[in-house]
Amino acid sequence: MTTRRNFLKTSALGTGAIAMPSSLFAHSFSKGQPKRFIFIRKSNGIRPNEVTPLTFSDQEKSLDKQGQPFEADLENHELPVWLQPLTAHKKDMTILQGLSCKMSENGHWSYSSVMGAFKSGRNSLSGIKRATIDFELANLFPSPFGHVELSLTGNYNTFRTGIVAGYSAPAPHQRNYCYADPQTAYDELFKSVTNPGAVESDNAMLKFLENEESYKAKALNGYEKLKLSNHIRSIEAIQKRNQKVSLKSDTIADRLPTLSEVHAKGGPNANTPEKQEAMTDILIAALVTGLTNVVTYTIDELSTPIKGLPGNEGDRISIHELGHNGGYSGVAADKIREKIRVGHMNQVAKIVDQLKATPEGDGSMFDNTMIMYFPENGEGHHSHGTQAPVITLAGQNCNLEIGGRYLRLPYHGTAGHKTIGNWYTTLLNAHGNPIKHYGDLDLEMSRKKLDQQGAIKQLLRT
Repeated sequence: MTTRRNFLKTSALGTGAIAMPSSLFAHSFSKGQPKRFIFIRKSNGIRPNEVTPLTFSDQEKSLDKQGQPFEADLENHELPVWLQPLTAHKKDMTILQGLSCKMSENGHWSYSSVMGAFKSGRNSLSGIKRATIDFELANLFPSPFGHVELSLTGNYNTFRTGIVAGYSAPAPHQRNYCYADPQTAYDELFKSVTNPGAVESDNAMLKFLENEESYKAKALNGYEKLKLSNHIRSIEAIQKRNQKVSLKSDTIADRLPTLSEVHAKGGPNANTPEKQEAMTDILIAALVTGLTNVVTYTIDELSTPIKGLPGNEGDRISIHELGHNGGYSGVAADKIREKIRVGHMNQVAKIVDQLKATPEGDGSMFDNTMIMYFPENGEGHHSHGTQAPVITLAGQNCNLEIGGRYLRLPYHGTAGHKTIGNWYTTLLNAHGNPIKHYGDLDLEMSRKKLDQQGAIKQLLRT
């Protein structure tokens, strides 16, 4: 397992590839209670018909299939089977259909690009054009950690563990770090309570490294000096973060999640549902204790091993194989894909339930929270990015006209079509950043001279 101290020595301070979030130094545009954002990335695509309510009329089904714009009230319809764990929260849900993501990487993986609306190549630092949307929102609502990234990925047979390169980006040409297993996330996020001595040790080591790096910077010029300056700022950010977290020790102690022994040392014996359950508990605790207001969670990607799936407990399932219609133990690929999504929705429902049960102001924490569940690569296993369905759940204070809606937008390449750039612009405009447009433009829309900049106006509160 990679420790945080070794990670800083060998990665963040050695290559410049991963940087601490800059949001600790950002100006907050928030008023009253902070807004919170949870981005849940999943692999293998979501085919648009998989999110269509079961009780649509023939006319609605026809419009939906043709990609024609219309809107329906979710309260009047039965959700697809895999979304039914969220039935009790339909009034807070919006199914957003018709967004495209062709300006990001499609096919098997999106890497950082789907969160930043840019083409990035295959996982290259040079292709990271801008801070990803989660970091932009974290800048608007600062917190001690600024942004927390979690992931459950692997090499098809085993899960990654420790602190590893993430998918989000705090700035151009920089990659975030993420916690790859529940025990590491627990140890690092809550160490001010669970291991305060480690915090002091980290601060001493960071101070030493800061002095060393500052000395070296005097002898460097140009790009190398810029990289080293970024490292120094990262060290300073960690020191300030540790100070802020220490002030929250009492609050953290009251909200510590409980991890079972199966998660110790990377959790080699934990199955996939157990890991997802533990990550959910950590995600909720990180929000409730105020350590962060923004979490990005890669709940699976193509190389994530699926072990212990109900009905296929004895199988080690490859998500990639499912994308090529490979079944397991007599269960068809589509049925297994649906069971995987059901597991995801059980976790989303748990987040909503617990945030609704946590008082805040005159209501609950959920009132100030948005959860977005979406395919990282578009509409299928080998996707083209013409459609990228997004499932959102949002509290009443989230500054958007959202909740209880099935919203089908015009199809890609037609007038009125919207991209993930429009969606991200909507999030930013609604929460204090007046940016004209976030992200790259779509080439086909540009060739057709179709307007594609700005927010999705029917989602903005007037």
